[in-house]
Amino acid sequence: MFLVTGATGALGRRIVREIRQQEKPVRAFVRLASRYSELENRGAEIFIGDLKQDKDIKKACQGVKCVISTHGTGGDVQAVHYRANIELIDCAKEAGVEHFVFISVLGVDRGYEDSAVFKAKREVEKYLQNSGLNYTILRPAGFASSLLPSAERFRETGLYLLIGDGKNRTSVVSTDDLAHIAVDSPTVEGARNQILPVGGPDVLTRDDIARIFGRLFDREPIVISPPLVVFDGLRNALGLLNPQAQKDLGTLRVLLGNEFFCTPEEVQRLESIYDMRMESLESFLRRNLSL
Repeated sequence: MFLVTGATGALGRRIVREIRQQEKPVRAFVRLASRYSELENRGAEIFIGDLKQDKDIKKACQGVKCVISTHGTGGDVQAVHYRANIELIDCAKEAGVEHFVFISVLGVDRGYEDSAVFKAKREVEKYLQNSGLNYTILRPAGFASSLLPSAERFRETGLYLLIGDGKNRTSVVSTDDLAHIAVDSPTVEGARNQILPVGGPDVLTRDDIARIFGRLFDREPIVISPPLVVFDGLRNALGLLNPQAQKDLGTLRVLLGNEFFCTPEEVQRLESIYDMRMESLESFLRRNLSL
């Protein structure tokens, strides 16, 4: 039995789908207010709970052999990104879980002080490494699925918003590939007790992504490119009214101002470990946009 947290998110949904396609049992940890009918229809066991409640985490771990932690979008960083994962690791160990897969983020070890999310994920990584559990820590360079809303807007308007330096590089990973890797990690010997950067096959600039959109929809991109200083100014102004909101934008500032990509050697190693070929961003977008 797999336990997947964050099961209604872009990655979590795909992980549950992958597990069910392999005809394996999966328990999807969801909130009552979330949309989980698709997971239920696929044959997942639905566990309705709150990751801020230790008793819910403990109950969800019963009878589980593998935990895949994908939760973390939004919410209280300390409670959701950090505390819930620490409790999940402790309960997994107590329940006799055999393998723990943690979805982290590329660059988490660079010491970005402005991002509470990066700091929380790094502390969870270290805690998991010292827990005694078998683990795989995956550090994706960014989810291709996060570009789908931008692609849909581009389809309608031809506009592409690019805040900061268009030359900054990324190697966005197919969210479907990441799901496949997460599900296979417990049974792949080369993934055991490893921290693995995960990226797509191409190192792309943010300008390249605009050009990919242009090819997909056969139109010239209209790039709106405010400099990062504009974002910083707006963030500082917001901080005068709401200091917490200013703090919360720290992770976005880190993502906008830095590069997150895997080297060709890292991608080749990943493909070798999992015996697969990583999908390009353009291919992922074509499939998911039905082009």
